[in-house]
Amino acid sequence: MTNNVDVTNANFEQEVLKADKPVLLKFWAPWCGPCKVMAPVVEEVAEERNDSLKVASINVDDAPEIAAEQGVRGVPTVMLFKSGSKVASLVGAQSKSQLSQFIDQNT
Repeated sequence: MTNNVDVTNANFEQEVLKADKPVLLKFWAPWCGPCKVMAPVVEEVAEERNDSLKVASINVDDAPEIAAEQGVRGVPTVMLFKSGSKVASLVGAQSKSQLSQFIDQNT
């Protein structure tokens, strides 16, 4: 069981901004090819880091306001939130090692 939570306008504040551990938030869309490639990578990282990291996903088609607020210009985009603040972001499909390095450098 992974800790990958689906985020919406209704639960963004609770799931991301008020989380009790760092949150890796993936912005994606169903029509995005690179998003589909990256999905299993994010799942794997979510499983491995279950104790130290919360992983969440947000469909930009369902929550365009949040994507705009966070400055998302393309998908996939991953952002790292810590104590309610965005600390880093990365645009484009990433390999598992790239994603792990991004998390390690920013948590």
